Amino acid sequence: MQYNIHNILKEFWGYKDFRGSQKDIIHSALDGQDTLALMPTGGGKSLCYQVPAMALSGICIVVSPLVALIQDQVKQLKQRGIKAIALTGGIPYSELNDLLDNCQYGNYKFLYLSPERLQQSIIQERIREMEVSLIAIDEAHCISQWGNDFRPAYLQCSLLKELAPGVATIALTATATPKVEQDIIQNLKLDQPKIYKDSFSRSNISFKVKHTEDKNYQLKKVLSRGNGSSIVYVRSRKMTLNLSEFLNKNGIKSTFFHGGISKQDKEEKLAQWLQGKVQCMVATNAFGMGVDKPDVRCVIHYQIPDSLESYFQEAGRAGRDGQPSEAIILTANEDADRAKQQFLASLPKVEFVKKLYLQLNNFFQIPFGELVTETLNFKFNQFCERYGFNPNMAYHGLRILDQHSVISLSENFNEKTVLKFVASRNGIFQYLHQHPTSAPIIQTILRTYGGITEHPTKINLHLIAKKTGANEADIKKTLERLRSDGVAEYQSSTSDLELNFLVPREDDRTINPFAKYVEDFHTLKNNNMKAMLDYVGNQKICRSVFILHYFGEKSAQNCGTCDICTQENVAPSENLKNRITRLLATGGKTSRDLESELGVGEKLILDSLQEMLEDGEIQLNERNEYEIEK
Repeated sequence: MQYNIHNILKEFWGYKDFRGSQKDIIHSALDGQDTLALMPTGGGKSLCYQVPAMALSGICIVVSPLVALIQDQVKQLKQRGIKAIALTGGIPYSELNDLLDNCQYGNYKFLYLSPERLQQSIIQERIREMEVSLIAIDEAHCISQWGNDFRPAYLQCSLLKELAPGVATIALTATATPKVEQDIIQNLKLDQPKIYKDSFSRSNISFKVKHTEDKNYQLKKVLSRGNGSSIVYVRSRKMTLNLSEFLNKNGIKSTFFHGGISKQDKEEKLAQWLQGKVQCMVATNAFGMGVDKPDVRCVIHYQIPDSLESYFQEAGRAGRDGQPSEAIILTANEDADRAKQQFLASLPKVEFVKKLYLQLNNFFQIPFGELVTETLNFKFNQFCERYGFNPNMAYHGLRILDQHSVISLSENFNEKTVLKFVASRNGIFQYLHQHPTSAPIIQTILRTYGGITEHPTKINLHLIAKKTGANEADIKKTLERLRSDGVAEYQSSTSDLELNFLVPREDDRTINPFAKYVEDFHTLKNNNMKAMLDYVGNQKICRSVFILHYFGEKSAQNCGTCDICTQENVAPSENLKNRITRLLATGGKTSRDLESELGVGEKLILDSLQEMLEDGEIQLNERNEYEIEK
């Protein structure tokens, strides 16, 4: 059958033609062939399943890992007049049923859902009844335990082959080593797939590593150019705030973003950055996936990432519009040791995982051979203190137990407040009359949550505070008083983790089946870290070539724009040392002073200074300035 995919492309997306392998991938999907598409960030992966889905009769099932990514895709499709539905968390059963009816009978073209949603029996049952045109697995590297974003729930995606037999599957990713590529094919049960691999090369991005004694100075120097939007990646929430404050004080409009801020704050900060009201977003790696901003001119890593996969994905958020952009790592001498400490020293070994699991059962007082079925609030810090666990290592151990379906661990960073009024209607009215100062808060809660007199209801303190003008502390006091006066049942949990046990307690026998994986995971993480540090320390191979070789592209050409390709080809010369000596003869100077006055790159300055220190020609004084050895 002939499909006019160019007309679809122009009508709905406004493009005249396809890029790279898009056209061949689309034809493969239309021919009913399982397909693996490996394309760089910004290479137009979504069109590879959206265009054929528009050409085919029925609905395309899309599995995607992040709610933000799903919502962004659905929003864009709706803006183009294409009917799409997102099944995200918090949808009541009745509404979920209506949405699935729309998928089945409402001529919808796309159903987006997370891999966790796919595990619900109602979802599976209804997909069996749908006319499915195509199955798309986005960010398919999440299915591989060797990938940088392994999601255990992705291993269930092959179930779609059973729910929609005979329907082609297309798997898409922008970061896959040859090992991950084979995992995708095997775990998704792709049937003799056609594999399309566009070069991961991002020729418009200049990859650079800046070795520096003063990262804040270099950060300010790069961003002061003011040539467009930027992202600065850091590894801690506290540092997002500190660096954002530093940049704002130095005239660079900035805001910060991390997983712990409220949904409202996230939306406001994201809008500021997307609209260009602030130049720079300082963020943890929770930020970026699913954010559609093609004109990011610079991505800076303030600290060394854990792997080249993570780095390439995050750096690839620069220049998605094809315009010249930069991806820079700022690194100081001690950064390599810090990265090893953070990413490797906290990796749990098999014996630690066994001990962790044993104490986890003891913490919840679960007898041997029994299975607890309810969701448990987990006081993580209290648990670590009681049994003397390093929190970082304990958390990694819990993630391993989660990945292997021993437990299910969910993070909930918002305070959980549950309320139910138990007094009669007359009793509530009488209480309002007796406590007029609390009445506005109580009345607002009753109006906002209709079923709160019938069953325990989760309430949003921020919303009630906004509606009443009261602060959250006063609202909590009111709720405490309602409980003590017998008017309502009130529970408040500030635990940031919730936990479900998925198998009966069997101690070591529970861990032994995946002990080999834990050992292999150690090897993987060590290899990932070595490759990342080799990239940072590399002084000979083009940055782009180095990355592409890592991803299996052996024929890559030098980019001509990275710091290796453009570096001065002379070693620190006697001439430069002489110039430094003459300047230091006038008084002590920092490396920054020397860089400014000599007009020479920082690396050459630092290399020369290191040699001069080793030869005893110069010394460092108490003000951290270089001066002539006395």
